[in-house]
Formats: sequence, C-alpha cells, structure tokens
Amino acid sequence: MKAWIPHKSGISLLGELPSGVTVEVADDPLRLPSEPTGVEFWVPTFIGQPSLVRLAPDLPDLRVVQLPSAGADAWIRALPPSVTLCDARSVHDSSTAEWVVGAILAQLRRFPEFVRAQERHHWAHEQVAPTDELYGKRVLIIGAGSIGTAVAARLAPFGVTLTLAARTARPDEGVYGVADLPELLPSADIVVLLVPLTEHTRGLVDARFLAALPDGALLVNASRGQVADPVALYAELSTGRIGAALDVTEPEPLPSDDPLWQLPNVLITPHVGAMVHGLMARTYRLAGAQLRRYVAGEPLVNEVVNGY
Repeated sequence: MKAWIPHKSGISLLGELPSGVTVEVADDPLRLPSEPTGVEFWVPTFIGQPSLVRLAPDLPDLRVVQLPSAGADAWIRALPPSVTLCDARSVHDSSTAEWVVGAILAQLRRFPEFVRAQERHHWAHEQVAPTDELYGKRVLIIGAGSIGTAVAARLAPFGVTLTLAARTARPDEGVYGVADLPELLPSADIVVLLVPLTEHTRGLVDARFLAALPDGALLVNASRGQVADPVALYAELSTGRIGAALDVTEPEPLPSDDPLWQLPNVLITPHVGAMVHGLMARTYRLAGAQLRRYVAGEPLVNEVVNGY
C-alpha cells in the first residue's frame, strides 16, 4: 500500500514504518508522485485544503485521511463512507493556546499602539498609558475541547475568572452549553472562540451575539473566520465599543482593501496561531502513529464524527 504525505522531511519524522508501506511525497495536486491507485493513507497539506479535497475522488483505494489541521470543515462532506477522516486534535493545543494568550495580552496592554509609535520614533507614554490588564478579567471560552482546555490552563495563573461553553452543556465538568450564551455574554470581559466550523457554528457571532457583550469587551477568534458574520463584526467593531484579536477572517486571506484593516481596536494575524517550529514534528508523529494503527487494524484516534 502507499501513503502520501506533503513534505519530504516528514518521511524521517513518521517513525518506523510497517513492512509493505511505501511513502511518497504528494505536495502538488497537479504533479502527483505516482498513479493514485494503491494510496490508502493520505496526509494532505496545511495550505490549500479546499483545492486538495477535489483530488479525493481520484484515489480509489483511499481509506484514511489524516489531516494536519485541527479543523476538518473542508473535508466533512467530501469523502465517501469508506474513508475515515481524522483531525490533528492535540497537535495544535500548545501553539494555538500561546497565540490566544499573547493576543489577549497584546490587546489589553495596547502593544499594537506602541509598535505604531515605535515606527514613528515616538515615546507614547502619555498617549497610551495606563493600559488595561488581564488580572481580574472574566473570560468566556467557547469551545471546550483540547485547545480550549489548554487555553484555560494557561490563563488561570493570571488571576482571571474562567467560564467554558461547548456545543452541549456538561454540568458534571462545569461546562455550559451554547444555549446558555445569552446569559453568559453580558458578563464576559473576554470571549475566546475555539469552535470548529459546522452548520451549527457558522455565523454564531452575529449582531445579537456582539450586542450582548459589555462595553470594552475583547473578542478573540482563533477558530474559523466564518464563525463570525463579517458584516455584523465590522459594524460592531467600527463603533469602537469593543475590540478584537483575529487570527482568522472572512474572507481569508483578508483583501488589502478590506476596511477591517483600518480599525485601531483590531489586531489581525494571518492564520498563524498554530504555525510554530515544532508543529511539523508533532504532526508527523501523529501521522506515523495513525499509519501504524491502520496497518495493524487497530482503532484510529481523532476520528471526525458529525463535524467534530
């Protein structure tokens, strides 16, 4: 059987391979390394996943797609029942959690304004200080999976009050449900979005959601841009009533003439929350373990069911 991966350097990171497995590097859907027949295990690239989805029907023997991403929205309806879809749950926890904490601190302590002042060689003490602080803030994390748990663990030492919400409530774990958001949002100083993109979360952050936030609240989106209605988001942010830190946007990449770029209360990064030097090694360790499980006939981990 053949396994396709997107990086030549990943071959050595997979670990010991089962006998009979040939690993090939498929990094360009227009220039495949061999005939698609015999490919049973496929690790697509991080970038350009929607275009790669169209390649799936051409792989007649495909049985497993192991995504390098935590999000699986591009693939959920594109694969036949004979193919098991697995995401990279746990691989992105530490890096994405660091981005969330860093983005929150940057916005509260107004780092972007200091950077702009530095570019002008301007000592902006009187204009910017004093800043806000993280200590004492009420943080609502929407998405209580592995990344949400990692974010909560990193925020706890800052002396914040943490509330977690998930698709459905888990009272035994102290996790609220999405249905509870109308009651939770008005008392949240910071709202962190870490949900997958599904039919239930698309447009979750709409005008009503945003209007429920208190003045001065900070919205942090590290999930998918389409979780927030872009029209409603810009309309609320342009008033200056709340701020945002966005690692994802709709559309993405954000066009250079999009007015969102101009808002001084918005921090935008180009979907880099998980992109750290250790990511590739973690991704291929998971892929190698999954490949060995598949060949041995063992259950796979991180199987995506109903979009999650």
